[in-house]
Amino acid sequence: MSQEKFVPFVASSSNMAEMTVRALILGLLMAVILGAANAYLGLKAGMTIAATYPAAVIGMAVLRAFKGTILEENFARTVGSIGESVAAGAIFTLPAFFIAGIWPEFYTTTNYIIAASIMAVGGILGIMFVALLRRIMVENKELPYPESVAAAEIHKAGQSGTSGSSHLFFAMIGGALIKAFGELKLFATSFQHFFVFGKQTIPGSTFQAQGGLMFNSFTISPAYMGVGYIIGPQLASLAFGGGLIAWGLLTPIIQYFIMPYYPQDGALTAMEVWGKIVRPIAIGGMLVGASYTLFKMRKSLITGIARSVGDVKRAAAGMASDVERTEKDISFTWIMAGIVFVAVCTFIITFFVFNASLLISIVAATVMIILAFFFAAVSGYLVGIMGSSNNPISGLTLTALVVTAVILVALGATGQEGVAAVLGVAAIVCVAAAVAGEMLQDLKVGHILGGTPWKMQLGDIIGVVIAAAVLFVPLFILHEGDVSLGNMQGYAGGFGSKELPAPQASLMAMLSKGIVGGDMTWPLIIVGMLMGCALILIRAGSPMLISVGMYLPFGTVFAIFIGGITKGILDMVCKKRGFNEGQRTRVDNVGVLLAAGFIAGEALIGLLFAGFAFGEIQMPAIFSSPPFSIGLIVVVIVSLFLIFTPARNAGNADDPAPPKSM
Repeated sequence: MSQEKFVPFVASSSNMAEMTVRALILGLLMAVILGAANAYLGLKAGMTIAATYPAAVIGMAVLRAFKGTILEENFARTVGSIGESVAAGAIFTLPAFFIAGIWPEFYTTTNYIIAASIMAVGGILGIMFVALLRRIMVENKELPYPESVAAAEIHKAGQSGTSGSSHLFFAMIGGALIKAFGELKLFATSFQHFFVFGKQTIPGSTFQAQGGLMFNSFTISPAYMGVGYIIGPQLASLAFGGGLIAWGLLTPIIQYFIMPYYPQDGALTAMEVWGKIVRPIAIGGMLVGASYTLFKMRKSLITGIARSVGDVKRAAAGMASDVERTEKDISFTWIMAGIVFVAVCTFIITFFVFNASLLISIVAATVMIILAFFFAAVSGYLVGIMGSSNNPISGLTLTALVVTAVILVALGATGQEGVAAVLGVAAIVCVAAAVAGEMLQDLKVGHILGGTPWKMQLGDIIGVVIAAAVLFVPLFILHEGDVSLGNMQGYAGGFGSKELPAPQASLMAMLSKGIVGGDMTWPLIIVGMLMGCALILIRAGSPMLISVGMYLPFGTVFAIFIGGITKGILDMVCKKRGFNEGQRTRVDNVGVLLAAGFIAGEALIGLLFAGFAFGEIQMPAIFSSPPFSIGLIVVVIVSLFLIFTPARNAGNADDPAPPKSM
């Protein structure tokens, strides 16, 4: 039976402009901006947002003004979205070097070179593996690539004059203004109060300990609300439930019933109980949750690995001189050279920088290549099924870290050198997997639109290198800004602090030190693992998300919860008004754009004010004691905006249904 040949939107014989200077510059700017915004969000809330959709909308808006082609838009989106993947890999791992004590200071020239090298070689490795697997995976009929199809349809729709860029930019301005006014003390950005339940006196002592509930209403943050809006009411409620377990159950129980038996000078505050006892329990839950997530995906994982191993030879041998423009990848020779280059770089970093032994350095480089290939293939396969928004990069990285740590410990790795080698390999694998998933998603869009694969791959290599060189800067600014702020407000700032928790990196640091160095608080971790098992047994929605909610500050998960509830109210409004599927899709698309705009706007201004704090620039305060009531009004306005603006853009019932943005 003959199979009908796929025909792209732009014919393969077309010479339409594609990899132009303006498209490349726009893509690089978006890669840096969206990467920095995701770095900010990930370090604060432990989550990132997929950059494909915002990059597509921004690319269309800008290039349309210059009469750009649809292939230029595709190229700019491809380069622009890769920064988010590099940022995801960076925030999950690089802060772990500081948290684990490998880097006593986050910024030194050597640390910058190491970090940039890890991001660059990891990203290049992911692209090399994708170039090997593109034809097989992109043309696989069993992989629907839902977000790729949506992005392609958005580009097509842009050719007819429709665009949602105004919603995105308006929300970015709103998020930026709210963040700026909060920093300038127009309103209080958080509220804390400790409700005392009672006191206990140690027998034979005059010391009394109080127990109670820390009520941290929530941080006034359009970005956190945007995250909750995007993930929806169900997932936002699960994260909030984890916060309630941490602050409504474990912390008050420990304080009320255990603290009286500590000497007065050894008693822990509520924040210390949460940080030193509850958070390690949450980490144990995160471990089980991540493992359970991968277990549920086991069929997809096994299929992806088997398919990748079986198809590499065919993909490598598929190049011929008469191959059409839309089927040309980077040459196999350059792919192999790139893989060897990354392996050599890993060996150099491990042996000469981290001072690991020759054997461990060779094994680390070998393990890195093998794990990166498998996880890049798995990442791409999962993106083909679910989209990059649902790609479990942190779970894949966690698995890579544990496997690497066990192998290197068996070979005699110990001390800081062993921890550094484990983190280095995990970081490269993490970036490679994140970039591979995003690259395959973009290549599928290019496949539909008629883009040239090798040009997209080359553009992403440039994007990865630029993002790797630049993204260390926002990480450094956020870290040092929080250190300076902590010095002024009396807390230990920087990565791992209450204001910059970096949950995935903290988990990676604790795991690597625990496995290699024996410094893990195993009893609390085991308690958390048992809790995770219990959550699985009672069929809790997401044990991983509940544990993340326990780990994050209560104000963060509360703000995320408010955003999720806002989305739930919008869903009820849509149902009450009887919107059909097409109208609901338009509502969802506008809502996602608004939420993404709030996230990006706050993130960029947050970076700006972190830079002011780092430079010890004193900003003026509108009020010496800013009122919290104004902040509540801001939250109400943002919520109403996220409800009624999408609802007003539902369109008519008989309008053709647009593609979904998520």
